[in-house]
Amino acid sequence: MEKDVINGHQPINNINVYYELYPNQSAEITMVLLHGFLSSTFTYRHLIPLLKEKFQVLSLDLPPFGKSEKCHRYKYSYSNLADTVIQLTEYLGLKKMIFVGHSMGGQIVLNILHRRNELAEKAILICSSSYLKRSKLPLILSSYIPYFHMFLKYWFARTGVKKNLQDTLFNHALINEEMIDGYLQPFLQNEIFKALTRMIRHREGDLPVEILNQIKTPCLLIWGDHDKSMPLQVGQQLNQDLANSELIVLKETGHAVPEERPTEIYHHIQSFLDRDKGTGSLSHYK
Repeated sequence: MEKDVINGHQPINNINVYYELYPNQSAEITMVLLHGFLSSTFTYRHLIPLLKEKFQVLSLDLPPFGKSEKCHRYKYSYSNLADTVIQLTEYLGLKKMIFVGHSMGGQIVLNILHRRNELAEKAILICSSSYLKRSKLPLILSSYIPYFHMFLKYWFARTGVKKNLQDTLFNHALINEEMIDGYLQPFLQNEIFKALTRMIRHREGDLPVEILNQIKTPCLLIWGDHDKSMPLQVGQQLNQDLANSELIVLKETGHAVPEERPTEIYHHIQSFLDRDKGTGSLSHYK
């Protein structure tokens, strides 16, 4: 009997990565789900039940988030995170994959496409982080101050999970205790803030335009028209800079599209996979 989910930690690329694999022996494709900054696999809890009926699904916690390890030996750069994802898929023996990335996870997907374009059949970029520069030098230098991680913890406590959710969701009625608790849990220990301090030092800027232009993998871009974190013009620019992309815009939707529109994401993915798409950039407003 096929297990509904195989989950646990796997030592990959010098760190223990938490992952959830939803096997589907009748599926040809594995959907690899990558979450955004300050998030985890929890982000996809509404989308996974839809996807796993037709696809095999792999969702993982990108270090240092969620249940993945937080450690001083790991380099928290986008390129190294991309390598970590690649190595995990190789360990699991995955072949035919479609990468789905939300926010920061979208930038990790773009890094994967740039480094190993043969791994992905297609890609889904949901409000993908794009065009962000590296942290400014004063902040990087400040991260070396002893107990700097406590400043991060204080900032997080001041802003609060509920306030962050209000900033990323258009429909505030969706915010409930389950959602708040799900996003809060990974931040109850000091280790995450020590790791975030290292991420400030290690994170390079987003991929430049000249590299984006080289990515040929068919990409579906899904954006909320009320996204405050990655405004719609970012998605429109990314649609222009990717050689083979299509942009879907969801009305009355914020940055947290997997929370607000999981069913719409699923249907747009299905439509995207059901048609053969040539090169060129298409845009639809829905």
